[in-house]
Amino acid sequence: MKRVAERIRKSDIIQGFHFYSFGFLRRMYDWTLSWADTKYGAIALFLIAFAESSFFPVPPDILLIALCISMHKKAFRFAAICTAGSVLGGIFGYMIGYGLYETVGKAIILTLGYQEQFIAVGRMYAENGFIAILGAAFTPIPYKVFTIAAGVWKLNIITLVTASLIGRGLRFMIVAALIYYFGARIKTFIDKYFNILAIVFFVLLIGGFIIIKRVI
Repeated sequence: MKRVAERIRKSDIIQGFHFYSFGFLRRMYDWTLSWADTKYGAIALFLIAFAESSFFPVPPDILLIALCISMHKKAFRFAAICTAGSVLGGIFGYMIGYGLYETVGKAIILTLGYQEQFIAVGRMYAENGFIAILGAAFTPIPYKVFTIAAGVWKLNIITLVTASLIGRGLRFMIVAALIYYFGARIKTFIDKYFNILAIVFFVLLIGGFIIIKRVI
């Protein structure tokens, strides 16, 4: 498992994120990935997925990939753990936005530099909250901004949970499936193309929803 983590550390781009050259975030990245070398990897995956949905800057995908590569027979189990942690973390983010935005939520948004995105999310919720959450859950869009904003704008929590389960579940299960069936050699493909494919898939998914809605 340690060799897997070391190989992944050599890459400057995981899941399309280009911030690892910055000192603090680089250390956060290395710390996150280091859990793949321990027996607590699954627990760490759950907690990091939970935290990333509300305040943590590093996506859980990097640890998910390392764990799936090192124990590929448990890939879908790890994806399920990651999904559960992420969805529950999204509910926590919702609670922060709903009741603690002025004291906690605003500090998170300002610290991560997502002020403009946060304002834009409010307009998205006014149009279609479910699609907005689904897109943020599945694509590289910062999910934590959407969960906190959902609480601020009082989005129906059932909408949040349903869209999060679908979006996060698909995202993590696709990663697990690719590694389960193709092994470690698929890691480079995931690193390079997964975000692009996620966005394309999401566009096709929404297109399907629109067609079904018009036909019905």
